[in-house]
Amino acid sequence: MRLSLFASLLVTLPVSVAAFGQSTAPVKAAANVLRTSDGKPDLSGIWQAFGVTLFGETGELRPGEGTASSWGPPVGPAPYRPELIAKVKELGADNRKDPNVQCKMAGVPRITGSVVPMEVIQTPKKIAFLYESGHAFRIVALDGKPHPADLDPSYMGHSTGRWDGDTLLVDVVGFNNITWLPGPGHFHSESLHVVERYMLQPDNTIHYEATMEDPEVLTKPWLYRLILRHPPREERIMESDCHDNNQDLDHIVPSH
Repeated sequence: MRLSLFASLLVTLPVSVAAFGQSTAPVKAAANVLRTSDGKPDLSGIWQAFGVTLFGETGELRPGEGTASSWGPPVGPAPYRPELIAKVKELGADNRKDPNVQCKMAGVPRITGSVVPMEVIQTPKKIAFLYESGHAFRIVALDGKPHPADLDPSYMGHSTGRWDGDTLLVDVVGFNNITWLPGPGHFHSESLHVVERYMLQPDNTIHYEATMEDPEVLTKPWLYRLILRHPPREERIMESDCHDNNQDLDHIVPSH
């Protein structure tokens, strides 16, 4: 069992500016990749963007050693509506207000950048995402059907997927307004709409891209990019214990 340290690590992890910005045209996945029996890129296995099990004891990124956290051109900051910027700064200044610190599920796309692993289980009809963080999971049908009309707001939303060539597209709606987007204080409303792109690369990494739209808080789409890697040793999803009613929140290190 990993302890709830992952919650404090996630809020203190430095977020690269290059990971955020305005939506751009998606980059297509490379053709020379591992494939399943039905010819699709094989996304199966354990994946991770940050953390001790990926980068060693410190859990830090090591520039120049092929362990960059993001891909694509540098892009700008979160495009919050001007009247909401003060709220973002207020929330971001106090990590005790972070829903992850309060043991809430991280939501999409923030959970993909967790400091603990996730596992992908891929079949021709469905793909499952199993997250060590918060015991969360998503089972995504690949039949292209629309979202149900009667969704109840939830932490992870409702996902539906399809293949666009070699890129897995996942459309996510139906969120509650409790989770945050990546970065300190980045709240959202129940109108959040996320489109994820998973693009397997020849070096057996995944270029992950999430486009976030929320007309109630953002002035335009916002892009989040990560490089997902297999941990260097045999890793598996473990039990992750996060206790609510934490009495020591004052000692969580500020994120900036």
